[in-house]
Amino acid sequence: MIWLTWRQFRAQAITAAAALALFAILMAVTESHMASLYDASGLTGCHGDTCAGLATQFLQDLTSGRSFPLLPDGSSLYVILYFLSVLVILVTPAILGIFWGAPLIARELETGTHRLAWNQSITRTRWLTVKLTLIGLAAMAVTEALSLIQAWWAAPIGKAVGLGGSASILTEGRFGPFVFPTHGITPLGYAAFCFALGVTAGLLIRRVLPAMAVTLAIFAVVQLVTPLWVRSHLFPSSRTIATIKGAGANVFPASGSPIVVTATTVPGQPGAWITSSGAVNAAGQPVSTIPAACESAIPPALGPGGSPALDNCMASHGIRVAVSYQSASHYWPLQFAETALFLALALALAGFCFWQLGRRLS
Repeated sequence: MIWLTWRQFRAQAITAAAALALFAILMAVTESHMASLYDASGLTGCHGDTCAGLATQFLQDLTSGRSFPLLPDGSSLYVILYFLSVLVILVTPAILGIFWGAPLIARELETGTHRLAWNQSITRTRWLTVKLTLIGLAAMAVTEALSLIQAWWAAPIGKAVGLGGSASILTEGRFGPFVFPTHGITPLGYAAFCFALGVTAGLLIRRVLPAMAVTLAIFAVVQLVTPLWVRSHLFPSSRTIATIKGAGANVFPASGSPIVVTATTVPGQPGAWITSSGAVNAAGQPVSTIPAACESAIPPALGPGGSPALDNCMASHGIRVAVSYQSASHYWPLQFAETALFLALALALAGFCFWQLGRRLS
């Protein structure tokens, strides 16, 4: 059965291996130049307050002014490669679920070959066990390999961000909505889940193309819902109250309208993921509007630095910022929790397939 599975799956496996090799070559060709820029930036062994400035300069060099040798103007090459590589890792589970998972059972049912395949000496349970195990593990391996290659390539960027580099579109932290699901071990969970989702859709719909469409739609919804409403609740959050200045908060007021206060940092918690923030009074109760005495401090238009006069006025009335956050030390607990969640969903879907396959299909 293992040999038969390989014979049926070898074209997809060879295609995936070729794509993985091309991805690795593209990353390797550009990584050495980026690593040399990092070494030349003075960040290696950097200590103290100067690191943030050097890191910011390095990130700016990647996006402007330092061209890649092979291109006449390659200043944006690293930006393109960074977002392209992240996008590849994000969509790979969906692609594998669509082209590997959905046809697994649906094609047998659609063409009628299941009558031959499931009436041999090999039982349906063994047939599905071998298929799910081998192809599912291959899907997980391909996705995680892409993630590891991209993480190796982007290591200088991650180090610069960790040293305080800012003012660049490359400065999304480890908890960012694009970085978190494409690094660490979460790609394993997403690949397993989407593959099992495709198999289940094919089993229920019994047609390949509709099963592909359903798999893509459901996985897209999952990718949207998870960072917005699920991830921050997988591990207990912490809460603190800080001054507007201490939290680096941006205040967006309008006379007579609710205020929006968004914190950008958590005092004493570098690298923390801020999940929510809002204004509170001296008693710790939520504040929805600015004090009447501060309305005169509302500027006609807020610039990037906000309004210091408005911030000072609100602070003088005891208004501070309540911040809910996940500390930097929660990165791996969240990684394990999210991966475990999607692996559990994948196992549940696989169990449903076993139950359904032996229940009514003929």
